[in-house]
Amino acid sequence: MTPAGVAGPSQMDRMDVHIHLTRWWPDLARTGYRPRIDYTVRGLLAEMDAAGISTALLLPVFEAPSPADALRESVEQSRASMGRLRPVATVFPGPGKKSVQAVVATWEEVPELAAIKLFPGYHPFYPHDPALEPAYEYAARRHLPVMIHQGDTLTPNGLLKYARPIEVDEVAVSHRDVRFVLCHLGNPWVEEAAELVYKNENVYADTSGLLPHPSAPYFLRAVDRARALVQGAVETIGSASRILYGSDWPLESLHTAVELVERLTLHGRDREAILGGNARRLYAPAPPVGRPS
Repeated sequence: MTPAGVAGPSQMDRMDVHIHLTRWWPDLARTGYRPRIDYTVRGLLAEMDAAGISTALLLPVFEAPSPADALRESVEQSRASMGRLRPVATVFPGPGKKSVQAVVATWEEVPELAAIKLFPGYHPFYPHDPALEPAYEYAARRHLPVMIHQGDTLTPNGLLKYARPIEVDEVAVSHRDVRFVLCHLGNPWVEEAAELVYKNENVYADTSGLLPHPSAPYFLRAVDRARALVQGAVETIGSASRILYGSDWPLESLHTAVELVERLTLHGRDREAILGGNARRLYAPAPPVGRPS
């Protein structure tokens, strides 16, 4: 049931900014929100239709063999979806600045690219690693948001010290012409993430990945707790204009992720902004630009 004052799927153009659909997803049978997910473009689009979601971003996973493999897969799926699923690129700074430059150069061949995703925590680097400068320069030129994994990792081998929101503050200040998105609202450092969004007008946060697996004890209480965290973040920031709905599908069901936002105690226009309006503005395709001379 849709709460009073909240528009239903037919009345809204929702956009999910955090979805994974990849052959390299780790152990789908164990980590997916339910058994036997139809983990195909067709299956995902059917779930999106049921949840009233028109568009989604296809984020890569760090398990992909290379950034090139990840982007190639994302572009293929985007085209199979007739553009409803939008491709996202990634790059790792570990090999050094020249390697990052080589990866960034390949993005010129993907005019439909929607964003860049970084994986600190899964890989041992900070967002302010100097080797990432070519990626940030490219993001500024193409007007592409940079999405940064924040907080808990799906693997116990991740190193959380690299994935704290405070580590994004430096690049947010030094690259005011780049829009940054703190994935997972920085969970468990949600207050820290909210402070970064409040302080930096070029920083956003998404609501993805805030829930445990549905089989976890006290799951319904965990949903209530996650909703309270998002509510508190909006109140700390003082605005819902830079909060973005995301699910982290297949970890979360689209229905549950949407309902988490629908039941926030906010003005209806703010819920609608989180569920789609903010993302449509942030990820709007930029006018074509030429390559740097």
